[in-house]
Amino acid sequence: MSLLSTDSPTAPCGMPSASFDDGFSAAILFNQGEGLTYNDLILHPRHIDFGVNDVVLTSKLTKGLALAIPIISSPMDTVTESTMAINMALLGGLGFIHYNNTLEEQVAEVRKVKRFKNGFITDPEVLTAHHTIADMDIMKRTNGFSSVPITDTGKMGGKLLGMVTNRDIDFVTDRQTPLHAVMTTNLITANECSSLSEAFHLLQASKKGKLPIINAKGELVALISRNDLLKSQNYPQATKDDQDRLRVGAAVGTRESDWERANALVKAGVDVLVIDSSQGDSTFQINMVKRLKAEHPSLQIIGGNIVTKLQAHHLIEAGVDGLRVGMGVGSICTTQEVTAVGRPQATAVYNVAKYASQFGIPVIADGGIANMGQITKALAVGASCVMVGSLLAGTAEAPGEYFYKDGVRLKKYRGMGSQEAMTKGSSVRYFGEQSKILVAQGVTGSVMDKGSLRQYLPYIIQGIKHGLQDLGIQSIVQLHETLNNGELRFERRSIAANIEGGVHSLHSYEKSIT
Repeated sequence: MSLLSTDSPTAPCGMPSASFDDGFSAAILFNQGEGLTYNDLILHPRHIDFGVNDVVLTSKLTKGLALAIPIISSPMDTVTESTMAINMALLGGLGFIHYNNTLEEQVAEVRKVKRFKNGFITDPEVLTAHHTIADMDIMKRTNGFSSVPITDTGKMGGKLLGMVTNRDIDFVTDRQTPLHAVMTTNLITANECSSLSEAFHLLQASKKGKLPIINAKGELVALISRNDLLKSQNYPQATKDDQDRLRVGAAVGTRESDWERANALVKAGVDVLVIDSSQGDSTFQINMVKRLKAEHPSLQIIGGNIVTKLQAHHLIEAGVDGLRVGMGVGSICTTQEVTAVGRPQATAVYNVAKYASQFGIPVIADGGIANMGQITKALAVGASCVMVGSLLAGTAEAPGEYFYKDGVRLKKYRGMGSQEAMTKGSSVRYFGEQSKILVAQGVTGSVMDKGSLRQYLPYIIQGIKHGLQDLGIQSIVQLHETLNNGELRFERRSIAANIEGGVHSLHSYEKSIT
């Protein structure tokens, strides 16, 4: 395409005026009969008139739930349990607890997230004065609590008698000592009518770790934690509910037993459920979505996985609040090789997002993300956020232990369609739980150590901000506006262009954490 239009009006200097219709709009690019991946695309830069820190990445996860950053962690058993979900939420994203475990284990993981960052803690563990230090030791090992309120009933709502903290019991050798012998009884408390702000100010003034909240009868109704106050200051973008608790998602399947699991997760306080199927356009998923929306109308539900507009149409009719797009494109997924079914990810995201946007349904790009630039590309073709697995699997917060191979520190990472994961229970995701022969649609591998998520994720976020700045765009909302009106321009990349755009022509080099 020529940059100069020969039939344009003549400019004052005698040169023809320039035509700036460079590159292609998404509407043209994605309608040429060929499926495209992220590596097939490059975005054209535009004029910049703002700083990188002026870029805002707030985006919708579902119709009723927004995030400060457009990244969520995948419900895979080597990616997301409570530690990952807690840190994702603190940093402005969200984590989805996998369901390759028992109902009780998944519920416990959700509860750990909901209890981690509270304002008023309304369901703390409580003991009686007749319990022993050994009982508190068990509670500490199980839940990680360093202090426990003591009431006459051993339950919330009982009369507050005292508090036991680490300082009361650390040097007591007889662990059968009853708590009434060591508990602190001279307590500073707040009235139940106090606001969260008032309670926090009282906690600051008291210089205590916990502040009990009591009613007029002296009965324990809640707690305030100093650690929670500090976290509120350190993580201002944390994804929180209206009770100041961290938000968390969880995955469920489409079997009858998953109905019981879903209800237990709702009772535990889960904020959003993803119906986890490798092929989401099924009668089983549609019926599950309808049933959940009828029973829990305010619960946010994400359907998927899908890759076509017709699939999106069926799930939107069923009542989903968000759509998960991607089939066979993950780094450890072999679905396309095994089944010959799927779609290149950039094309899938663009087409589904274009259709779903008519109904206000956000799209989650799931899979095919290997670096921060591909996150920017996923957002640029219509995704509201991305779900990542391998990108986070090597962090300290991911489940599993590190190991060394050839001098490199690694963590195991496996697809939920791998033989190993399927024998643990994920075969239901592939409608194969009744099969005598399990056909793997994923592999087990390993990924390099990426350090702590608390340093790694902000690095990725800053990279995305740089990407949007180079596009001359300050928000994801504006990004999607320029996508839809054709102002955002793309170009196809050849194999040689991909090589040219990466590191090349060096004898050796060191690469940063991404």
